[in-house]
Parts: sequence; structure tokens; C-alpha cells
Amino acid sequence: MMDAGESQRRRARGARRTVLVCVGVVLGMGGLAAASAPLYSLFCKATGFNGTPLVGAAPTASTGEVSAPLTVRFDTNVAKTLSWRFQPEQSSVDAVPGQTATVFFKVTNTGPTASTGIAVFNVQPELMGGYFVKVQCFCFNEHTLQPGESAEFPLVFYVDPALRKDPDIGDLSEMTLSYTYYPSKNGAPVAEAAKPRSTTNF
Repeated sequence: MMDAGESQRRRARGARRTVLVCVGVVLGMGGLAAASAPLYSLFCKATGFNGTPLVGAAPTASTGEVSAPLTVRFDTNVAKTLSWRFQPEQSSVDAVPGQTATVFFKVTNTGPTASTGIAVFNVQPELMGGYFVKVQCFCFNEHTLQPGESAEFPLVFYVDPALRKDPDIGDLSEMTLSYTYYPSKNGAPVAEAAKPRSTTNF
């Protein structure tokens, strides 16, 4: 028969084990929570999920097969707390899948003080995000503008010709690339500025 001291020691070991397991679970969940946003972002960029365009190099030599062009419309917005004007040089382009296209966007600080912004984007319909490939883009880079200062930023992109073979969206004739500029802090959009104000329409 086990004495009272041994029984107490076993209960203490069990309690320590339980505490360690609980601490491990809490730390593990905290680590997963901290990593979830960057991992989700990487997943979206790699797959085009949720309308996120892919990032890649310019397309290789043409196979000689020409696909029907696709109208790419540009929608630009600015958060209410950022005093900027933001617009594309043209509201849309007809993009031939597999061929690069370049469009410039102009931003102007209309406020009385210097301010820093960062653009985020998505593609609609969402399924087209996996076929829209950015070669060069100003998005996710902080830009600081002085009062009254303007800047022009290029977007170089192409539409993957594989789009035309997708049974769900291959016959669509247009897509929309939507950008929103938010105030930024430490290289990230400021979350409080969640309601964009449209500054131009197509």
C-alpha cells in the first residue's frame, strides 16, 4: 500500500505535467495566431485565393496561340482618413492573355501635412486572381507624399493564357483590379481606416 507522501508526490507530478501541457497548448496557439496572417497572405499570393493576384516574371515567348482579349478595369479608392487623390491614367485596358501591359496610377496628397500611405488590392471575380500576374506593382510599399505632392506609379501585369481553359471563368470577357490606399504605420495599413471612399469610377 502506497504511503501518503508517495501519493502526494504523484499528485504534484501530475499537476506539474498538466500545467506544462496547458502552457504548451497556450504558447502553441499563440504562435499559430501570430503566424496565421502572414501564412494566409502567402497562401493567397501563391494560389490567387480570395482574388489575390499572383506575382511573377514577364511571360516567356508566345506559343503562337492568340487568345481573345480581356477588359481589365481599374477601380481606385482612398480611406477616409487619408487626404489623397488616387486615379489610374486610364479606366481600363484590353489585355491579350500572355502579353504584358503597363498602366500608370497617379496619387496626390491634397492634405496640409505630409502623409504616408500603402495600397492593397484584389481582383474580381475572385477566381480570376489566380490568372492575374503582377510583374511590377506599387502595392504593399509605403509611399510618403508632402502637401500638394504627386507621384506616378506603374503597374506591369499580364493575364495567364491558361485562364481561357478554365471551365468556370474561361469565357468571361472582363475583370476588375481594385486598389485602396490606407494610411500606413510600420509598413502596414492602419486598421481603423477600414471604410474606403471611392475617388474614381470606371
